[in-house]
Amino acid sequence: MREDLSGNTAGLKASHSKRLLATRRRRVQQRELVSPELARHLTELSREIGRQLGVLINRRGEVEHVIVGDARQLVLPDVGRARAGHARLRGLRLVHTHLKDEPLTRDDLTDLVLLRLDAVAAIVAREDGLPGKVYVATLMPWNTSGDLYNLSEAPSLYELDFDAQAQIAALEQEMARVAPVRAVGVAGRAILVGVHTGDRTAAEASLQELQELARTADVQVLDVVLQGRREIDPRTLIGEGKLEEILVRSMAVGADLLVFDRDLTPSQARHIGEATSLRILDRTQLILDIFAQRAQSADGKLQVTLAQLKYLLPRLVGRDESLSRLAGGIGGRGPGETKLEIDRRRVRERISALESRIDQLSGDRATRRRQRNRTGVPVISIVGYTNAGKSTLLNALTDSTVLAENKLFATLDPTSRRLRFPRDREVIITDTVGFIRGLPKDLFAAFRATLEELEEADLLLHVIDASDPRHDEQAEAVERLLSELAVRDTPRLLVFNKADRAPDAASALAVRDDGVAVSSVTRQGFPELLARCEEILWKRGKVLAPGEQLQFARPR
Repeated sequence: MREDLSGNTAGLKASHSKRLLATRRRRVQQRELVSPELARHLTELSREIGRQLGVLINRRGEVEHVIVGDARQLVLPDVGRARAGHARLRGLRLVHTHLKDEPLTRDDLTDLVLLRLDAVAAIVAREDGLPGKVYVATLMPWNTSGDLYNLSEAPSLYELDFDAQAQIAALEQEMARVAPVRAVGVAGRAILVGVHTGDRTAAEASLQELQELARTADVQVLDVVLQGRREIDPRTLIGEGKLEEILVRSMAVGADLLVFDRDLTPSQARHIGEATSLRILDRTQLILDIFAQRAQSADGKLQVTLAQLKYLLPRLVGRDESLSRLAGGIGGRGPGETKLEIDRRRVRERISALESRIDQLSGDRATRRRQRNRTGVPVISIVGYTNAGKSTLLNALTDSTVLAENKLFATLDPTSRRLRFPRDREVIITDTVGFIRGLPKDLFAAFRATLEELEEADLLLHVIDASDPRHDEQAEAVERLLSELAVRDTPRLLVFNKADRAPDAASALAVRDDGVAVSSVTRQGFPELLARCEEILWKRGKVLAPGEQLQFARPR
């Protein structure tokens, strides 16, 4: 019969078990938190066995679960971890005993929040077995202060002012009234989560960048959490306790999304998702989503799809490893394939088809590059960290209207424009996708066909945001990614952009690294930039002759 009891039932006497099982037959009036009779029944038994006892009561006044704990706490049974809805409660209230006169514990309050219980109450079991002091907690409606619960207490049940039916109905009505509404176009209400095992400053900078990525993806950031650990938790990345704390915080601010500033293993993503019932994204998924939003050309869309499928493949998992769903038919009898294996095979086939298509497009671009090279037109490629101002520089140099936004990865598809020289000579300038620290390998591999354009360039303009305090780290990240392409011998010119924001820093960096300080907004430094381009291209013996001057478009 003990299967009808949950919790710490080991060692219970048969008489105690029988009395506990009889608890299920008791009823409570809908307006009562708990009846005096049921409260005394629990406190007497609790004193006799020296353990906390609890019941989960539904709104009809029926006891659905009887729980046995130890002297200090009890563990609730699985009542369904899925949320009951932002404006609705679970429909269950927990009433349990305390063997000492102590308020509700942190575990009590965590259960209240995570399970969205109607109420949690602790009744002190006095030494004579009678009910004593009562402590009660209910959830608070959404509020700007982030308070989660309302606490009250009374010397006894008879002095407790708590009409369960009326107060719970009023609470749900108020929750529905003030529940956060997602703004139009917002992809989610998120808490960003970072974890580090060493340099906190670098972790803070990475989290700041993650906030920019979230903004680019139209995600509303409600809170940012950074945890320091000795080592990464292999199961949940941040540990069970911290995950529970973040989940409680998500309930307070109305978040429906957790974004982690690290790549999660398939196992970690699954465990975190199961523990929180929230949507889970890692850094790579967020970047992939941004690329999917912003890819416009056929090439770009194919490359993003390929990267997404490569990311998805190792994360395809089956709930049932048995061969319950099999492919049949002639030649398919016997064990066959599970549905999971079929899904993986189809993804691999799609990946293979996409790679073939991208290779074909790469070949087409190579043909166009050879034709262009035969004309002797030199090529300048603009590279740099995302949001360094590459597209704005291209627009200013060529008087173009290429999309340029103050967002990460505003440009995904390569854009080429022409700069005309005296005597009808020209240079082609190409804007490329921005780089970022931790750029997903699959994404870099997928866009490699596009980045091959850099290998044909005669000059690389490495644009650096001089106003960003992390400019050196960003420049190093770009150089690391460029090292994977065949551009080692291609001349580079460092262009320290946004000199209008940080004139002293831009000038100092230009002197330090033999670069050029410019402002794509005011066109400051453009004459020197073009003169340096002329000098480098002339030394390579392209089309320039001594005395020729570069021309660039002026605002109309």
